[in-house]
Amino acid sequence: MIKKKLLFVIMTILFIIIGNSYLLWIKNPFLLIPLLLVLFWLNVIPSLCGDKAIKGRLRICLHGNVLLQMFIIYLAASVLFNTYLGIKTIPNDWQICLFNAINCTVVGSVVFWNGIISVYVGSRQIGMKMRVLGIIFGLFPILNLILLSRIVLITKNEIKLESNKIRINKLREKERICATKYPIVFVHGIFFRDSNIINYWGRIPKELERNGAQVFYGGQQSALAIKDSATELAIQIREIVGKTKCKKVNIIAHSKGGLDTRYAIQNCGLGEYVASLTTVNTPHRGCKFADYILEKAPERLTRYIANKYNKMYRLLGDESPNFLSAVKDLTSKSCTEFNKNVTYTGSVYCQSVGSVQKRARSGKFPLNLTYHLVNIFDGENDGLVGSESFPWGERYISKKPKGRIGISHADMVDLSRTDIPGFDVREFYVELVSDLKTRGF
Repeated sequence: MIKKKLLFVIMTILFIIIGNSYLLWIKNPFLLIPLLLVLFWLNVIPSLCGDKAIKGRLRICLHGNVLLQMFIIYLAASVLFNTYLGIKTIPNDWQICLFNAINCTVVGSVVFWNGIISVYVGSRQIGMKMRVLGIIFGLFPILNLILLSRIVLITKNEIKLESNKIRINKLREKERICATKYPIVFVHGIFFRDSNIINYWGRIPKELERNGAQVFYGGQQSALAIKDSATELAIQIREIVGKTKCKKVNIIAHSKGGLDTRYAIQNCGLGEYVASLTTVNTPHRGCKFADYILEKAPERLTRYIANKYNKMYRLLGDESPNFLSAVKDLTSKSCTEFNKNVTYTGSVYCQSVGSVQKRARSGKFPLNLTYHLVNIFDGENDGLVGSESFPWGERYISKKPKGRIGISHADMVDLSRTDIPGFDVREFYVELVSDLKTRGF
């Protein structure tokens, strides 16, 4: 660590010297080539300041982060030096100050653009919003420095988190703490599909697989009535059991997927194939705001939205999506009736997880819009479901990290791949599955 910090200090000092070296090489032209070679080295070597285990896009991000940290220090030092040089040379030798400033700008631009392009390419945490703001306000003094500092901080935290995960996974590699007796089946919620292109569960499945888990997916359509989704789910899980000879599976179901699974266990004969069911942010008692919207919204409007949705998802691969049936099954009235009729779990170990979004802005669209509406009818919520609707089964896990952000409905499945301060979603699922292994599932 000390060697890496020393390397960073040396690189930054050299960067400052080269950027303000006009007087040096104008008097000794033979120094220009060595200075250019050092500048080239400074633009190639920065990733050595980080963990050697970091590879791929994260190493590109590390490279850019180090360059931008150097640039910020360089900028401050260069402003001070050029101010001093200006006082000493203006008005008699103003050309010296001018050409040094040009030299400083050119050298700084090379390092800055190398750095900013690298973090834009390598970072997953900057986000589209920050990238766009950086481009739009890049030429506005002060504001551009605030945005740059924010980008540096975000990418630095990203690199630190990923480095720690690499180290931790390496240390526990032989333990295979997620190698459960039965494989894991992820069951998605409403309005989404399982896809090989964009995983609904974000970075979670790969993290579990790194720690020994065998992962499969429910594969049901995006929006159907609970009983229809349950039928599809039962067929898929029987196929998984048949192909793998695993006898049973551990199901982790998000949102409506939890209700689909409960129905499948009781009414589709799935109970004998399920060892455990973990529901995540599932509206077991429904969503009161959904009752209100369906009652108040003009029928013509709801039909229009439903038809548009169904048409779009047929193009995406659903055979017979049914928007209205799926939504109606999530109302508090429907879920009250559902809970009267669906009570069987047999020998299945059941637990539930829930989270809270602490303010509207902390959720990605559309959860930033629905948060206040849900709050009126359901109180404390995750942007879509009230927290009182989550508890179910033998054990309930409530996630409320410190700070003002909280964890949204989508964050609980890592849908946006966003790192949340105080909550490592990947490690949460590793611990969840590791607990299932400890319990013999």
